[in-house]
Amino acid sequence: MTTTGIFVEVPAVQALPLDGRAPSGRPARWRRVLRALPPYLYLLPALACVVFWTYRPLAQTVQLSFYHWDMLPTSPAEPAGLDNYRRLLSSPQLGRSLWLTVVFILGMVPFTIIVPTFVGLVTRRLRGRTAALYRALVFAPMLVPPVAGAVVWQWLLDPRYGAVDRLLGTDLNWLQQTGPAQLAIVVITGWHVLGFAVLIVTAGIAGISDDYTEAAALDGASRGQTTRWITLPLLSPTLLFLALMTVLLSAQWSFPVIDNLTQGGPSGATTNIYYFLWETAFQGFAAGSAAAAGVLFFLGFGVLALVLVRLSDRLGVHDN
Repeated sequence: MTTTGIFVEVPAVQALPLDGRAPSGRPARWRRVLRALPPYLYLLPALACVVFWTYRPLAQTVQLSFYHWDMLPTSPAEPAGLDNYRRLLSSPQLGRSLWLTVVFILGMVPFTIIVPTFVGLVTRRLRGRTAALYRALVFAPMLVPPVAGAVVWQWLLDPRYGAVDRLLGTDLNWLQQTGPAQLAIVVITGWHVLGFAVLIVTAGIAGISDDYTEAAALDGASRGQTTRWITLPLLSPTLLFLALMTVLLSAQWSFPVIDNLTQGGPSGATTNIYYFLWETAFQGFAAGSAAAAGVLFFLGFGVLALVLVRLSDRLGVHDN
């Protein structure tokens, strides 16, 4: 660098090569790859677990659905083609279990949507210790293990000295009669998940801005009109989420209750599709048919979930 008069001469900067390579010689493409790699390395363990514990069993289930196998290690699986699917689709037990599953899901709607919405709206103004006590009492059944809860309910529903018959003044044998057994499974499963649904609704109500309510009050709207025209529409994404959970998971939640109280009886009155699948695999020792049932249920619930998500996007009202 030299000084001439008032000007300073600076050496010219050497231009980069036209082939895009850095002065060090390392290709620019590899440098971009190495720069973008760390986030994927952090995700790699989780993705490996998902592939190993979820998609690998799913692929094995699909493969097993095309074989006959009685689950004995000494008995090799024999190719069956589509025979498992044909026998399954022609089985009357499958249609009956599907119908019982639909009835069960409809029976769960009051416990997962209607009652939680009512409780959430009534108790939304609770604050302080009262709110904490209310949340603890509502969520407590969710903390009870399903097997322990089933044992307690078995004692409560006992036809000889159970508290339920004494309270209602009836002499029903709840777990050994067809209609009462279905009702008992719905009520016990609903009692178990009610607290979870109430907390979801409470969180949804807490996310609605008070500005809307205050603006409606300034316009002279009553509390019922505010609930009808403001709160419930803005709560619709939460309610649609609960509806999705009810359709996809409620029958699955009932499995430990059914297995401990009725074992699918009486006369198959409480055999939903999940218990039907379990009976096919572990009582009928037909692993191929059970795998075929699992594949059909997976596809059916996948399509149902897709439809419900599309409906949720269309029907839900979001606060922008």
